[in-house]
Amino acid sequence: MSKAKKIAYWVATLWLALGMVSTGVVQLMQHPEEVEKMAGLGYPAYLLPLLGTWKLLGTAAILLPGFALLKEWAYAGFFFAMSGAIFSWVASGNHLSEALPALLLLVLNILSWFLRPPIRRLYPLHSTTPSYEKETLAHAG
Repeated sequence: MSKAKKIAYWVATLWLALGMVSTGVVQLMQHPEEVEKMAGLGYPAYLLPLLGTWKLLGTAAILLPGFALLKEWAYAGFFFAMSGAIFSWVASGNHLSEALPALLLLVLNILSWFLRPPIRRLYPLHSTTPSYEKETLAHAG
C-alpha cells in the first residue's frame, strides 16, 4: 500500500470517526435541536439513543485492529444510516443542501472503505480466504 493511499485512508477514516462520534453523542444526549430535526422528518425521538449507540460502536469497530467482518458491518451500517438520512431530508421537502453533513459522512465512509489496507479487509487483496479465518487458523496452529 502506497504512503499516499495510507494517508488518504487515515484522513478519511479519522474525519468519518469524528463525524460519527460527534453526531452519536448528540443523539445519545437527545439534544433538543436533534429531537426537533427528527420530529420534522417524521421520526420518533426514541430512535436517537439507538442511532447514537450504533454510531459509537461502529466507530470503535472501524478504528480497532482486527474484526474484519465487524468492520464490514459497520461500514454498511454507516452507509445505510447516511443514505437514509439524505433520503429522509429530501423526501420531507427539505433542500438537498441541508443534507450536506450526511452527504459528507457518506462520501468519507465510501472513501474509508475503499482505501482501507488489506489487513482491515474481510478478503485481503488477491486472497480467497477471509482474514478472520486466517486469524483463527493462525491461532489454532
